[in-house]
Amino acid sequence: MAKRPGAAALAAGALFALCCPTVAAAQVRAEGETLSREVSGGSASWATGGSALTGRGVSLDVTRPAVRASADRASFPALGGAADPESGSAELELGGAARFEGSGARSLVLAGLRLRLAGAGGALYGRTVVDGRVRELALAEVATAGADPVVRATAVTWTGLRASLTVEGAALLSSWSGARFTAGDGLGVLAVTAETGETGETGETGETGEVEGAEEAGGTGTGTGTGAAAPESAGSPQASPGAAAQTRAGGQEKPTVAVARAALTAGAEQTVIGAGFTPGAVVLVAIDGDTRYQAVADARGGIARSFPVYANAFEGEHTVELTVAGGEQRAQSARFGVEAPH
Repeated sequence: MAKRPGAAALAAGALFALCCPTVAAAQVRAEGETLSREVSGGSASWATGGSALTGRGVSLDVTRPAVRASADRASFPALGGAADPESGSAELELGGAARFEGSGARSLVLAGLRLRLAGAGGALYGRTVVDGRVRELALAEVATAGADPVVRATAVTWTGLRASLTVEGAALLSSWSGARFTAGDGLGVLAVTAETGETGETGETGETGEVEGAEEAGGTGTGTGTGAAAPESAGSPQASPGAAAQTRAGGQEKPTVAVARAALTAGAEQTVIGAGFTPGAVVLVAIDGDTRYQAVADARGGIARSFPVYANAFEGEHTVELTVAGGEQRAQSARFGVEAPH
């Protein structure tokens, strides 16, 4: 397939930045605050009823593993983080993405959600793509006054946490929606549970994952969506050479990759299928070295991503490679052949 070096670098950078830990997160820990317990599970429930969002015709939707419980309520699983029950401080990495829907055709997606609670306040952070570039911002301030945590042996719970727009959050929503948002506008109420347990091990969410919000820069093809199943007519998946599953420490398999069709004609659709990834891992999909798509490993550690083979793709062998953002697991690849249309 034709290479697009500039677009590839920009797209890869955007995807990597959306999916990886941020500088801001590192700075939080650098401030000297020590959180005594690792978070092994829990969730953050976000109720937007009666907020500035609903008042301006904006609704909150989510991507998996987050769940939309009702029209104005969503729940995001805690994938990790740390908490200090004594001080009431916590920092949680939340699964899924928040997707704001308005009157326009384009959704506003915030991925990489992170909730920080400390002292009398806190903030909700997220990453989004604006004009082809990734931005991280503090979307909302979170007021903890009057919402003292309830501490149990294995969990800490906060209720009645009121979220309000920051200056940059208001600017983002205003620019996207065309409506006027201002700093301090209410975004609803949060209820948070951080499960700490005895072992301090980070748990998995056990849900199917999908992350959106990373837009391609200069892309000329479109896929069928993250987590798409392989077409039934595609035939038996073709495994990459030497891709037999191997057991890793902790019971995880070594990642494997296969393609649904060993050979196809230019202009057709291919599906890559991966297994053995850490559940919830963000997996980048590169075609002939050009990173174009992403998917999130489901509860079994599997992904499937369909993509078009360009009509001008050269005849011969092509490669699809899966890489976990952040490099926690080694990249794996599979090959397939492309034939000229008859």
